[in-house]
Amino acid sequence: MSLQVEKLEKNMAKLTIEVPAEEFEKAVEGAYHKNKGKINIPGFRKGKAPRKMIEQMYGKEVFYEDAANAIIPEAYEKAYDECTEEIVSSPEIDVVQLEAGKPFIFTATVALKPEVTLGKYKGVKVDKIDVEVTDAEVDAEIQKEIEKNSRTVDVTDRAVADGDTAVIDFEGFVDGVAFEGGKGEDYPLTIGSHTFIPGFEEALIGAEIGKETDVNVTFPEDYQAEELAGKAAVFKCTVKKLQEKQLPALDDDFVSEVSAESDTVEEYKEEVKKNLAEKKESDAKRAKEDAVIDAIIAEATMDIPDAMLDTQARQMVQDYAQRIQSQGLSMEQYMQFTGMTVDMLLEQVRPQALKRIQSRLVLEAIVAAEAIEATEEDFAKEVKTMAETYQMEEDKVLELLGEGGKKQVMEDICIQKAVELAVENAKEAKPAAKKTTKKKAAEAPAEEKAEAEAPAEEA
Repeated sequence: MSLQVEKLEKNMAKLTIEVPAEEFEKAVEGAYHKNKGKINIPGFRKGKAPRKMIEQMYGKEVFYEDAANAIIPEAYEKAYDECTEEIVSSPEIDVVQLEAGKPFIFTATVALKPEVTLGKYKGVKVDKIDVEVTDAEVDAEIQKEIEKNSRTVDVTDRAVADGDTAVIDFEGFVDGVAFEGGKGEDYPLTIGSHTFIPGFEEALIGAEIGKETDVNVTFPEDYQAEELAGKAAVFKCTVKKLQEKQLPALDDDFVSEVSAESDTVEEYKEEVKKNLAEKKESDAKRAKEDAVIDAIIAEATMDIPDAMLDTQARQMVQDYAQRIQSQGLSMEQYMQFTGMTVDMLLEQVRPQALKRIQSRLVLEAIVAAEAIEATEEDFAKEVKTMAETYQMEEDKVLELLGEGGKKQVMEDICIQKAVELAVENAKEAKPAAKKTTKKKAAEAPAEEKAEAEAPAEEA
């Protein structure tokens, strides 16, 4: 295999990959053996026809596509490893030459990692974040705990109400005709969760158990299934089961069940306040890191290729699809119920994808500028943390990581060190000094008056 790299504009490159003719011939022969059992040739038992006979009847190119599809992944992987440029996108493949007796040639158009010109990254200014915990926040947190400890009980003596979970069978019709994807059985729907099409859940309020109810809705104009967009539909729904939440009372008995540290409601409120304060401190730390990185990005210059951004966005959508599936809902169902499309999701995550790329690039640039390194001690500490998190032996973690995983962990450690360096050197902008009128200043005590007249301290 040979590789030629041609740099294009906007951090793109074209890799021209040439596979020797003999390797292409082997791939064609492999495609023949893979497919011969599916081809009927008069006079031969199925799967016994010679390759030449099949090529004579269907054309000599009959196996070329399968051969190319077999060669491209491995050849591209070799080219990726051989290429001295850092590739940061999925390849766009084009076949250039596909002929018997000649090398198989294809191109892969890819994005290259863009160069970053750092601006100011030490001493950037960020707003100070308030970490005070209010009584309202404590009450809200306790209410969440009450909700979490609620009991779900079956209801048989009333109709559907807001907040209930209704187990329903449903089938949708447009102009009296059932449409694809509009039918479900034993679906647990929480009324007020806004899971289904707007208006669907509200229309079920008042429905009686065991009785069919017509739910009239109109699909949004931008609904992902064009044949349904903007159309009125009727869902014939039957509530098969109804459940409601019963909330426990906030008393000392409740506290004894949910807390190992508190015995009374007042003690529990102090415990919750303390935990909220710790969480706010942690959230503020992350928010400050984000703000510092945002400020550094604003000072930096980089030209991010669209292909790199597209690849990151697709990866994020794939990750989201896996999370949805882990909750028992297929991506197809999710899109049907929400009216979303893959293209809409990709567009929705693009800003976040851009931020991820920019953040990584500027932090990598700081690592290079500051000659930041990860030590074996740093790596050992990270492996220990991973072992504790995943409850496995450190040797097993090392085995699973391998050399490639270790390299990635070391890079991530350097990135975190770059974050810490930038945050440690950041300056928190102080709130602007309050203006004091002449009259109020004159009436103020001497110390306050002096403070009012003093120039504001430089942030």
